Amino acid sequence: MEKFNRTLRGYDPDEVNAFLDKVITRVEQMVKEIDKKNAEIDILKAQISENSKQKEKLQQYERMEDTLNRAIMMAQKTSDQLKIAAHRESEIVIDDAKRNANRIVNEALMRAEKIESDSMTLKRNVDIFKRRLKNIVESQLEVIDEIDKIEI
Repeated sequence: MEKFNRTLRGYDPDEVNAFLDKVITRVEQMVKEIDKKNAEIDILKAQISENSKQKEKLQQYERMEDTLNRAIMMAQKTSDQLKIAAHRESEIVIDDAKRNANRIVNEALMRAEKIESDSMTLKRNVDIFKRRLKNIVESQLEVIDEIDKIEI
C-alpha cells in the first residue's frame, strides 16, 4: 500500500493523481489481460467444441468400423458355409455320378454278354443251317447221281 504525504488540506493531490494514474493504468492492463484471457478462453472453448465434434466423428467412425468388421466376419462365415455346402453337394453329385457310371457299365456289360451270346447262338444256327443245307445239297446230288445211274 502506498503512503501519501500530507498537505494543508489533506493528501498531496499530485501524488494522489499519480497514484490514481498508476492504478488506472494497472486496471486497464488487467482489463486488457482479462480480455486477452477471455479471448483465449473463447478460443479454447471453440477448440473444445471442435474436439468434441471430432470425438463424436471418431466414435461414429469406430462404430462404422465395428459394423464393417462384423459384416466382414458374417461374410466370411457365410462364405465358409457356402464352401462347405458346395463341397457336400459336389460329393453327392460325384457319388451319384459314380453309381450311374457303375450302373451304365453293368448294363453295357450285360448287353455285351447278351450280344455275344446272341452272336454265338446265331453262329451255331448258321453252322447248323450250313450243315443241313450241305446235307440237303449232297442228298440232292446223290439223287442226281442216282438219276444218272438210271438209264432211260
